[in-house]
Amino acid sequence: VPVMKRIQYFRYGKPEELTLADVDQPQPGRGQILVHVKAASVNPMDWKIRRGEMKILSGSHFPRGLGHDFSGVVEAVGPGVDQFRRGDEVFGAASIRQAGAFAEYLVADTKTVALKPSKLTFEQAATLTVVGSAAWVGLIAKAKLRAGQSVLITGCLGGVGRSAVQIARMQGAIVTGSCRASGRAEAQALGVSEVIDYNAFEIGPYKHRFDVIFDTAGALTLRQCGAMLKKGGLSLHIVPTPAKMIGCLLSSRHHIVIANPTPESFAGISEAAEQGKLAPVIGRVVPLSEAIPAIIELEKTGNPKGKLVIAPME
Repeated sequence: VPVMKRIQYFRYGKPEELTLADVDQPQPGRGQILVHVKAASVNPMDWKIRRGEMKILSGSHFPRGLGHDFSGVVEAVGPGVDQFRRGDEVFGAASIRQAGAFAEYLVADTKTVALKPSKLTFEQAATLTVVGSAAWVGLIAKAKLRAGQSVLITGCLGGVGRSAVQIARMQGAIVTGSCRASGRAEAQALGVSEVIDYNAFEIGPYKHRFDVIFDTAGALTLRQCGAMLKKGGLSLHIVPTPAKMIGCLLSSRHHIVIANPTPESFAGISEAAEQGKLAPVIGRVVPLSEAIPAIIELEKTGNPKGKLVIAPME
């Protein structure tokens, strides 16, 4: 069996658990493809999983690979796969249980992979799946966002936030967004009509103002969201605290959003990216050999100026 490099860890915990190791190249099973990874991107979800904050979803099988968002070229297809063939350029996300995108090769389920939009580089495509799917599933599938509706997006310059602003604008919605004060001009350039400094945010002026609230920053309580929503409005949350999970189960106004890509979200993201309406911002590109210190630095500072992309993998 050929050997490949991948970032992995043997137990949940601190960043020091991460190592770049030589492991056997995986083989695709039924309904799976083997992808030669060309680029991968880092999401806060990666270190939340590594810390053990999502054990319920990620399981307890070790050693575990790190990383979900990737793009690359199909190397081999497993039994029962007819929609992809060797040589196809693809992008997608490894499942939360599988992970392992920060590697030279990766096995992925075909349902979480799609053909790469031809206008995008591998680096750009690698940034889209997780943040794009979260924004798409939240705003389109759950909130059914329509033209003229009013949306509040917290963390509007974060990964999911940027995608959410662009998708909301595509739908013709009017966007209010919160971010750090220094990000005002950037948020306006992205299409945010009213920019709020998140350090000085008061809900008073925003009572019953929004059809949809997308709390990508985990900055609001469900009670605060309820006060700002119009009648019939709903709030979306991607940072699921125990209190929020319970609140969302008990109320039809509040929803937890899990970034599971669907055929619809892939189609929507791909079309938007091809048309230039969904454009990822890449902050920094590092090779796999230098990825661990870059990931740890991002985890500590938590203030990206765009996505951290890992490429090349060799």
